[in-house]
Amino acid sequence: MRILIADDDVTSRLVLKAIASKLGHQCLVADDGSMAWKLLSSEVIDVLLTDWMMPGLDGPELCRRVRHELNGRYIYVVLITGLNHPEQILQGMSAGADDYLIKPVDAFAVQTRLIAAERVTVLHRQVADFRSRLEQANLELLDRSLTDPLTGLGNRRRMDADLEQTHARAVRLGRSYGITLFDIDHFKRYNDHYGHPAGDQVLRQIAQCFEKTVRAGESIYRYGGEEFLLLLPDCTSTAEAAGAGARIRQAVADMAIPHRARTTAPAVVTISGGVSCWTVESPLPMPDLLKRADHALYQAKSAGRNRIHTTPSIGDPDLPPLDGMLISHA
Repeated sequence: MRILIADDDVTSRLVLKAIASKLGHQCLVADDGSMAWKLLSSEVIDVLLTDWMMPGLDGPELCRRVRHELNGRYIYVVLITGLNHPEQILQGMSAGADDYLIKPVDAFAVQTRLIAAERVTVLHRQVADFRSRLEQANLELLDRSLTDPLTGLGNRRRMDADLEQTHARAVRLGRSYGITLFDIDHFKRYNDHYGHPAGDQVLRQIAQCFEKTVRAGESIYRYGGEEFLLLLPDCTSTAEAAGAGARIRQAVADMAIPHRARTTAPAVVTISGGVSCWTVESPLPMPDLLKRADHALYQAKSAGRNRIHTTPSIGDPDLPPLDGMLISHA
């Protein structure tokens, strides 16, 4: 163990260091409470053997600081006093000491305290390690609960939480944001022709394409089935959101995954998308924003698929402010 001996008496320091060193422990020394605190704050210390009366910080104050200011690090503290007064011993224990020694100390008394100290510090390290592993396991479980197992994208639960947070932030700060709802074109025909395992593989391929194509700040989720949602925080206009949707649509088409069962050209897997934006001038409830995106997606599929349709927001600076107007990005 690493032991810090804090005592303003040279003889006491030497005696304690000799005893602890002979038992195989590494020792550091401090001749006052202030120096002891600096070492405790900067070094890895397992055990503190501290005198009660010292310049700077006394023993009880050192105990209190160890217990309240070292961010969960556990140090076994033995308070050394020259007075065998029960009330003083209880005062030191209340300040945070684990045990005590009465001067003059002898080797047997020090050894027994250090044996107890080693057991307790080992136990604390085991508890800290277990707590760390438990916290890591909980984080992994939380991440799994928010991740779609097939595609590895954020699932509906993560999407709902992020949408709610983004919407609340937009309302609070007067910022805008956009969403695009994507759907794989003729996906049922693909499953019927190639089989469901092939359909699952296409979902994974498209998800990988999304992850490579989305930019910093953008987030994409599996909305459900063959539908995906792109979230664009701080998107300044519907036209900007449409541009992001068109970029992702093109990336999927460029993969050229064969789809010979579709009834329209091209004979590859493509996606369609519907865009909607929330702005201060068009403060829609979030469910209505999703409905507008879904309506635009329906229009995109009705218009021939493999395209992005946009519903303009009221007051959008880049699009005519006409409710229901749909603009195609083929």
